[in-house]
Amino acid sequence: MVRLFLLFLGLFFGSLSTLPALAATDPILLARQLQQTYEKTSSFQADFTQTTSIQLSNRQRQGQGSMEILKPGLMRWDYTQPDHQVFICDGKTMTMYFAQSSQQIVMEAREYLQSDVTYSFFVGTGDILRDFEPRLPGSDYCCGESPDLMLYPRVEHGQVEHLELWLNDRHLVRRMKIFDHFGSVTELNFTNIRLNQPVDRQVFKFDPPPGTEIVRQ
Repeated sequence: MVRLFLLFLGLFFGSLSTLPALAATDPILLARQLQQTYEKTSSFQADFTQTTSIQLSNRQRQGQGSMEILKPGLMRWDYTQPDHQVFICDGKTMTMYFAQSSQQIVMEAREYLQSDVTYSFFVGTGDILRDFEPRLPGSDYCCGESPDLMLYPRVEHGQVEHLELWLNDRHLVRRMKIFDHFGSVTELNFTNIRLNQPVDRQVFKFDPPPGTEIVRQ
């Protein structure tokens, strides 16, 4: 679950209400509009469900919960299923609490900020067109409903092979798939998305229960 979290931190909760019709057939324009949205949005909140499918295996990992993000650099993901987990980042420190093992991992945020191509979009410092090659799906898309946009890292990434995004009728990302180099796919579905709402900074503080083992990396 930790590895999955490092892959999809905060990606693509943007309002594209000003998106021109041309963007539907122009991946570069669509990517540019997404970039502009990230730069203007101050906070994100949403509920999510997650399914990860492992290549050459019938196993699927399920998860669900809620997330909150406040610029600059504050993020919290709460998993309520399959068990209680809390991931918090303040831009400098990352903490990951796992109720099942009664353990909290603490590390410098830099460790994953440098390797996670998605984090900078959340905080508005990334550049989609610089970091990704945007594409539209072909008519031969194999896997059901075709995405609105596909993003391929311009420089090979150690974890992400490519991303697929779906928008809803309000031009918000409602679904996302993350493909890794090993054939595994993580699908995220987002509901109850709220933009630019007040967020209490105390949300980004978490004290684990007494007796929790603290592991510093």
